[in-house]
Amino acid sequence: MQDPKQPVERKTLDERNRMTELQRIRHSCAHIMATAVLRLWPEALLDIGPPTDEGFYYDFDLAGHRFAPEDFPKIEEEMKKVVKENQTFEKSIKSPDEARVFFEGRNQKYKVERLADIPEGEPISFYQNGEFIDLCAGPHVMRTGNVKAFKLLRVAAAYYRGNEKNPQLQRIYGTAFSNKTELDGWIQAQEEARKRDHRKIGKEMGLFTISPLVGPGLILWMPKGGIIRTELGNLMQEELLKRGYSPVFTPHIGHVELYKISGHFPFYKDSQYPTIKGEGQEEYLLKPMNCPHHIQIYAAEPRSYRDLPIRLAEFGMVYRYEQSGELSGMTRVRGFCQDDAHLFCTPEQVEHEVRVTVELVQHIFSVLGLTDYRVQVSLRDPKSDKYTGDPQRWQQAEETLQRVAKEMGLPHQTVEGEAAFYGPKLDFMVKDCIGREWQLGTVQLDYNLPERFQLEYVGADNQRHRPVMIHRAPFGSFERFVGILIEHFAGNFPLWLAPEQVRVLPIGDTQIEYAQAVTKELVAKGVRAEIDRSGDKIGGKIRNAELAKVHTMFIIGQKEQDAGAVAVRVHGKGYLGAKPKADAIAQLVEDIRVRRL
Repeated sequence: MQDPKQPVERKTLDERNRMTELQRIRHSCAHIMATAVLRLWPEALLDIGPPTDEGFYYDFDLAGHRFAPEDFPKIEEEMKKVVKENQTFEKSIKSPDEARVFFEGRNQKYKVERLADIPEGEPISFYQNGEFIDLCAGPHVMRTGNVKAFKLLRVAAAYYRGNEKNPQLQRIYGTAFSNKTELDGWIQAQEEARKRDHRKIGKEMGLFTISPLVGPGLILWMPKGGIIRTELGNLMQEELLKRGYSPVFTPHIGHVELYKISGHFPFYKDSQYPTIKGEGQEEYLLKPMNCPHHIQIYAAEPRSYRDLPIRLAEFGMVYRYEQSGELSGMTRVRGFCQDDAHLFCTPEQVEHEVRVTVELVQHIFSVLGLTDYRVQVSLRDPKSDKYTGDPQRWQQAEETLQRVAKEMGLPHQTVEGEAAFYGPKLDFMVKDCIGREWQLGTVQLDYNLPERFQLEYVGADNQRHRPVMIHRAPFGSFERFVGILIEHFAGNFPLWLAPEQVRVLPIGDTQIEYAQAVTKELVAKGVRAEIDRSGDKIGGKIRNAELAKVHTMFIIGQKEQDAGAVAVRVHGKGYLGAKPKADAIAQLVEDIRVRRL
């Protein structure tokens, strides 16, 4: 966590300015790439070429040639020529007729169709660099020579306008940075990220699998992955019991009317599975969110202000129909288990409950060593119609979250348009050990769902009042969180979380009996331990344990057996020396108990 005394608002402004300049560079580089492609393949048809968080891309329709990575050096060499020519980016405005005639004269049919997307009366702007001119709103750098460092990354198929009924275009991805040092650093980080890819490590370690017979985006937790998930669940469950949460369980489906009242059915309709037909006119929906179910648990009994706050927690499965092209291992799935909780409180209790909920998220992150994060205060866009409820309540909720973030010293920034449809939220943006940022925990403040469901409690004045809801999920989902942890730790989990905590390695057959006794003692004390009974030499046993990312090895030779000791080796750290068996086991048990990193 950053020092709360730092000027977080100023730092956020600096970061935003840097990102704006980077967007200009990348947008300009997309034009430079298109310039180079047209020089090499003049017959290419152009669609769009926007900047992205990773870099940029441009979509081409080129009937006579399929782009491949082997083309990249040639394209990059031509791009360097365009940069060296130091062409200016010049903006011009055309009327709709002029723009249409211009593109029709160049047989650029996709550009002609894109003109129809521009609202009537809006200026139609073009940017030109050298011989290349494109329909574009900008912004750009002043000259092509300002683009100092770039690299083409990959090529992919992309349907025109994202519709599979339209022609399939060729999309070339690239990236660009302010200088070569930044680009080289990014390339190195990408190499490291590839090594840490949770899909690769998860398969090697046997943590999870995805079966085409079960369905894409549906995670099957294998035994070792199940251990990690269970340990994280135990961590959370301990904290929930300490903090006054009540465990609840809800079904995987619900009547569609439930989600119509909550708003999830209309608001999330495009990302939900089709409804399930019941008897007569009944329709059910695979649960997209847990909150409507928890609301019904609250509503099942009369409530008094003396009962509040009520904190309901569930590790609940939810389902979303993500497009197949958006699925990615454990981090983008169709079925996932949220560490979900909903707090029902009086308006006077709101700020305190938000604070202690934030503290829970901070504690969970601290246990896992995820201490480099910022908070995004996600607000509604006042101009959008996707948000429901009383604007005054929205303002009240937004002011509360901003005040909590400021007074708790959270490094934060506010972002409009990122709120949930029912309320603003604090989203925790966590950096992993190689600097990538992930959105993990969330705390959401909601005045609207209690209103939609007409929830009540009897106040001290004996009148009926409306409670306020707080939604919170420190992990977000077990699937995504574990996927990120695999990459953060590169599979080298801390002892308490490691699927196999200790592997006992007898050097010879004469040590097997002692090794079995050591293993039995470890297991009796709750340590996940196994013995290597293979006929491999000790070097091979150590190598196998290292490859399996076993956290600790107890090596036992005749000397250790005679002394009632074990030689300790830790994955990634090497040999730590011989210790009395009792001391070595006691240290392990204590490290596991306190969840030492």
